[in-house]
Amino acid sequence: MKEDLINISIIQRHPLLRARCSSLIQFNKFCAARSQRPKLFKLTRRTNFREEMGSTNALFNQLKTAEPFFVIAGPNVIESEQHILYMAKHIKAITSRLGLPLVFKSSFDKANRTSSKSFRGPGLTEGLKILEKVKVEYDIPVITDVHETIQCEAVGRVADIIQIPAFLCRQTDLLVAAAQTGKIINVKKGQFCAPSVMVNSAEKVRLAGNPNVMVCERGTMFGYNDLIVDPRNLELMREANCPVVADITHSLQQPAGKKLEGGGVASGGLRELIPCIARTAVAVGVDGIFMEVHNDPLSAPVDGPTQWPLRHFEELLEELVSIAKVSKGKQQFRIDLSPFQD
Repeated sequence: MKEDLINISIIQRHPLLRARCSSLIQFNKFCAARSQRPKLFKLTRRTNFREEMGSTNALFNQLKTAEPFFVIAGPNVIESEQHILYMAKHIKAITSRLGLPLVFKSSFDKANRTSSKSFRGPGLTEGLKILEKVKVEYDIPVITDVHETIQCEAVGRVADIIQIPAFLCRQTDLLVAAAQTGKIINVKKGQFCAPSVMVNSAEKVRLAGNPNVMVCERGTMFGYNDLIVDPRNLELMREANCPVVADITHSLQQPAGKKLEGGGVASGGLRELIPCIARTAVAVGVDGIFMEVHNDPLSAPVDGPTQWPLRHFEELLEELVSIAKVSKGKQQFRIDLSPFQD
């Protein structure tokens, strides 16, 4: 991809470029102060920057107006290039048959693991190469998550949507760095947060110069090893004035709720209840459904208990489409409190 040095006049005219430039300078100063010798980022722009921004806006508009809903789906983590391409092929074929807009999801690094021995993925560089192949080969947008501010610039060059993990939904620096890429930002609600918190998180993204933000419900802690889904959150999160997504798979995790032979714990889950949560979400009228899908969930190295079987993916989506089409969940119910008269 052809790149050239940013002209100072372009930086001054465009707030997103100005913010991006500022963040890179700060990072390079930080590295220098630590007496490190990283490969310094070159302040560059793509020659088709305006086209990219137009493409991002077009995708955001497509998703927020999708009927009956859009789908974010894929395996939890990148296991291999072959597996990711296989999953993308089948998932796209199914959503295309049903006429549902698709964003393919997978993670290059699962930083928040229950155990230090858990599989994390191929890492940033290799993971982004694989996700870029998915975009090129199957012509679908991709989403992946970031955990540190210094990952955002690289991820923004590949991902169409950058996801903020639930545990990091209030991290201002991360939200701002992700927003400054100009890509769509999907912020997951922390398991410890009230839905009102997402209003603030979405506002942090907007104040960084990026209006393209979504919020995602993924359950609320209920005791030590369980999550519950409060359907009211799906409505209350609309106060963030942006698309609302329901994560129907992570919502059924049982964090650190599975004892392992030989000691230790891992996260369990209630896969059999995924249809229940999914039916509720589309009836309420969410804008998007997030679900992790795997062709062999019992062999999945990460979050196997809450990944939905690929063989049942189309069957479940067909049912959800039918429910959403008859529901009036996206329309506000007008309540008349005047005295009833015969």
